[in-house]
Amino acid sequence: MRSTSVLQVEMTPATVTEGQNVTLTCITSCPLTDNPTYIWYKNRQRLNNRNTSSNIQILKLVSSEDRGRYSCAVEGHEDFSSPEHTVNVQYGPKNTAVSVSPSGEIMEGSSLTLFCTSDANPPVDKYTWYKKTVTSPKASGQRYSITNIRSEDSGEYYCEAENGRGSMNSTALMITVAGEKILFITASVGITVVVLLIILCLSGFIWFRKRSSKSTSETKDKADDGLKDSMYVNLSSRIMRSSTAQTKTTDTVDDGHGDSNPIYNNL
Repeated sequence: MRSTSVLQVEMTPATVTEGQNVTLTCITSCPLTDNPTYIWYKNRQRLNNRNTSSNIQILKLVSSEDRGRYSCAVEGHEDFSSPEHTVNVQYGPKNTAVSVSPSGEIMEGSSLTLFCTSDANPPVDKYTWYKKTVTSPKASGQRYSITNIRSEDSGEYYCEAENGRGSMNSTALMITVAGEKILFITASVGITVVVLLIILCLSGFIWFRKRSSKSTSETKDKADDGLKDSMYVNLSSRIMRSSTAQTKTTDTVDDGHGDSNPIYNNL
């Protein structure tokens, strides 16, 4: 049967906060030989990265990585190590982050839940949810659910984690509601269609005006040509009638002189 250990580990200060220096002392109730060599353990693993020959170990600027169970022993008497002493380093929230479920595209009218996680000691005792551009908090608790989500719910959300040692905000998570995107695309398509219709109408109107102008010009040209032809025909007819009348008059004069002059007849 193993005998009761005569070694103990004492820690100063009794409560450890991240960033402090911590002193561990291996003490014994029995006299030891001169200059004994001490061995230190953390979580039952021998520490070789520290000065293990002394009965005092100083942990400088402790962090969460220094948490664990520490014990000591005298070299050559490892079976008589001290009971483990827990070094519990307290610290404010770290690695605060937001996740969303379900993941993927968020459709308008659906529901989603935001989760806030953080590493802290003691554990986080208060979670607060915020939306950027909104002054007042949106909700409290580690989870934040949004039901029947709408386009106005789109935005950047983040959480604040707090404990007795401090607080930390997460990085903002962008929530985009698909309905807002669809509405934007629909509006863009509608505007494009209207613009195209206006362009087509203007093009058709310009083409119609040009064609009407061309038809009017052609009609006017034809009318002018017809008028010219009519004038030419009328003028020609008048000239022909005048010529004919003149010819008849000459013939009549010649015939009259021959019949009425007796002198010429007698000759």
